[in-house]
Amino acid sequence: MTLIKSISGIRGTIGGKPGENLTPFDIVECTAAYAQIIKEKKVAPKVVVGRDGRMTGEIVNALVISTLVSMGLEVVDIGFSTTPTVEIAVALEKAGAGIIITASHNPKEWNALKFLNEKGEFISPETGEKVLEYIKNKKAVFADLKSIGHYEKNEKYIDVHIDKILNLSYIEVDKIQGKKYKVVVDCINSTGVISIVPLLKLLGCTVITINDDLTGDFAHNPEPLPENLKELARTVVVQKADLGIAVDPDVDRLSLVCENGDMFGEEYTLVASADYILNKKPGNTVSNLSSSRALQDITERYGGQYFPSKVGEVNVVAKMKKVDAVIGGEGNGGVILPDLHYGRDSLVGITLILALLAEKNISLCELKKTYPDYTISKNKIYLPEGINPEKIILNLIAKYEEEKINVEDGLKIDFAEGWVQLRKSNTEPIMRVYAESYGEEKAKELAEMIINDVNELIKDS
Repeated sequence: MTLIKSISGIRGTIGGKPGENLTPFDIVECTAAYAQIIKEKKVAPKVVVGRDGRMTGEIVNALVISTLVSMGLEVVDIGFSTTPTVEIAVALEKAGAGIIITASHNPKEWNALKFLNEKGEFISPETGEKVLEYIKNKKAVFADLKSIGHYEKNEKYIDVHIDKILNLSYIEVDKIQGKKYKVVVDCINSTGVISIVPLLKLLGCTVITINDDLTGDFAHNPEPLPENLKELARTVVVQKADLGIAVDPDVDRLSLVCENGDMFGEEYTLVASADYILNKKPGNTVSNLSSSRALQDITERYGGQYFPSKVGEVNVVAKMKKVDAVIGGEGNGGVILPDLHYGRDSLVGITLILALLAEKNISLCELKKTYPDYTISKNKIYLPEGINPEKIILNLIAKYEEEKINVEDGLKIDFAEGWVQLRKSNTEPIMRVYAESYGEEKAKELAEMIINDVNELIKDS
């Protein structure tokens, strides 16, 4: 059983003892701490609340809303929703904050609260630290009878979200509709069924769904990785569909399956989305340092400039704003389109990629062949007690000083044939080693070269 209180919110497994698991006590104190911060800021005293389809969502939702009203805040409950939809709703409601009740790709035993600011974006690390401090020091002050807050329900926002996407000036809806794509969607028993499916139908698609009961009793591990999408791949082939779509329970990560059952690759979700946008609106792009080099390649093909950021959506968004990026995101299937909002959004990713396929008049398999054939190798090294990761990184910087070095987030070394990133875990005594190159063999070779270097440094310590 687990409880994790961090600068991005609170998450954990349901049940057990307060302070050790996600219990009503923990939910109330965390919500109250953020509510106190909202009250102290010069923002609207209104909070938008939405949730994914998890089995415990109704319980957590009731606790969160009751706490916010008890703190004297207005609550707009948008009900079953998606993370990007809540982000959009915060801005449209001119609210001071948002709370998303979702544990994202974690298993069904988990739930979580994710906090948004008045822009509908994830709170800054500084605000997150303040939430933790307010929890620790019990700084929340509840409202008296005369100052109790207000509650309203508004379930229109998924429709609003879809309309905003279809009204983007560069989306040729009629061209997509004319293709009459046949699509299989793995709804993972969550809110993809009430968001992805209606979007696709408005785009003229024939939609076949699997795992489409909105029960939160996930049919498989909900992270949209290849090993969890075997049923989707089989169904795409059996149904002779044009593609398959998988999202996580809160619908901010997107994975695609090609018409032959092969994985399109999470890393290429953002690449394909950028391919469409950059052709319509040339400019800069951003992804985190653990994402594929393919985004840089496609950006430079269109004459733009690529910028890396630290890992984490809040860091990607900050860098996107700084360099005025036209699109960005993360290599885990997260697409961020500023013209819509600054948040990962599967709905807009799907729309951009269908628009690209329709414009190019090619299949998903054919589209994949137009991009560099990169493979990422993900590895980890266990660190014996007493080993200093910073010292290891300094030694590697010295050894590879002639290569392109980035130390924004651990150490990333860019070689001519690929890159390697070395990052210390914040939760385990390990260092993560990611490497990318042309083909699996070369990626593993680059990773093993750095792993051997690290092991030698550990042995000599």
